[in-house]
Amino acid sequence: MQVDASKKWEQAMDEEHKSLMENQTWDLVNLPEGKIALQNKCVYKVKDEEGGKKIYKARLVVKGFTQKQGIEFDEIFSPVVKMTSIRTVLEIVAAEDLHLEQLDVKTVFVHGDLEEELYMQQPEGYEVKGKEEMVCKRKKSLYGLKQAPCQWYKKFDSFMMEQGKNMQEIKVLKKQLSESFDMKDLGAARQILGHFKLSKEQCPMTEQERNHMSKVPYSSVVGSLMYAMVCTRPDITHAMGAVSRFMSDPGKEHWQAVKWILRYLRGTMGTVLCYNGSDTTLRGYVDSDMAGDVDSRRSTTGYIYTVGGTAVSWISRL
Repeated sequence: MQVDASKKWEQAMDEEHKSLMENQTWDLVNLPEGKIALQNKCVYKVKDEEGGKKIYKARLVVKGFTQKQGIEFDEIFSPVVKMTSIRTVLEIVAAEDLHLEQLDVKTVFVHGDLEEELYMQQPEGYEVKGKEEMVCKRKKSLYGLKQAPCQWYKKFDSFMMEQGKNMQEIKVLKKQLSESFDMKDLGAARQILGHFKLSKEQCPMTEQERNHMSKVPYSSVVGSLMYAMVCTRPDITHAMGAVSRFMSDPGKEHWQAVKWILRYLRGTMGTVLCYNGSDTTLRGYVDSDMAGDVDSRRSTTGYIYTVGGTAVSWISRL
C-alpha cells in the first residue's frame, strides 16, 4: 500500500470511529456470563466524486452472519419504496404545486435503537487503554446487524409524524431532521434513479453455440434494461418480457433482440415521463392477446395506469 493511500485510509478509519463515538453507539462493559461478543471488521471503499476527486471511506460493520435468531435478532426487513409510489408522488407534487426536497442521512443505520441486548468486541486498533478486556454493549444499531435496516425504519417512521405543504414548514422539518440525524441537505429533488417473436427453438443447440453465447453479457445487459423499464421506460416492457424468458439459455436471435432494444433506447433518449400537474385522475388500461406465446400457447397480459395522463404503473406478463 502506498504511503499516501495508507494515511488516507487511516484518516477514514479515524473519522468513522469518531462518528460512532459522537453518536454514542455503545458503552464499554464487562461481558456478562453466557453472552457472546460479536466480531467486527472495517470495510473500505473509494468513492469517485465529481471533478475526479476520490473519497476514501471506511465503515465499521458487525459480522451479523454469526447472530442467532430469537436471541440476537428477531424481526428483520428492509422496506424499499416502489417506483410506482415515487412516480405517483411526483405527479401529486406537480398537480398540487408542492415543494419536493431531498436529504441524505450519513451512516444511516447507526441511528436505529436496538431492542435486543447485544455485545461486540472493541474495534481493532481502537481498544481503550486499560480496558482492553471489556466489550461494547450496543446502544444503537450498526451496519452488518440483521436488524439494522428494520431499526432505522422504525426510528424514522416514528419521527415522520408531521408533514408540510409550504416551504416554511419544510424548512422547519428539515431543521428538525438535521438535529436528530447527521444529514446532508441536497436541496430541491432533481434526480430520482417493437414486436418480438422469440421461442425456445432459438436457444443454442450445439456445444459450439453454447460456448459462443457463454461469452455474451446477456444477463447483465438484460438486467440493466430491466432497471430502465421499471423506472422510466414503459415502452420497452413487452420487449423486455420476451427477452427475459431466455436468461438461462440465450441464443444469437435473443442477443440480437436485446441489441435492438439498446439501439431503440439510444435513438429515443429524449423520451421521458413528464409530470405536468394537469390533474390527479387515475386511469387504467388493460389488454391481452390470445395464446400468443408460440411455446406454451399462453396469453400475454399487460396493463398501464396513469395519473394526470402520465404513466405511473405498468406491466406485461405472460
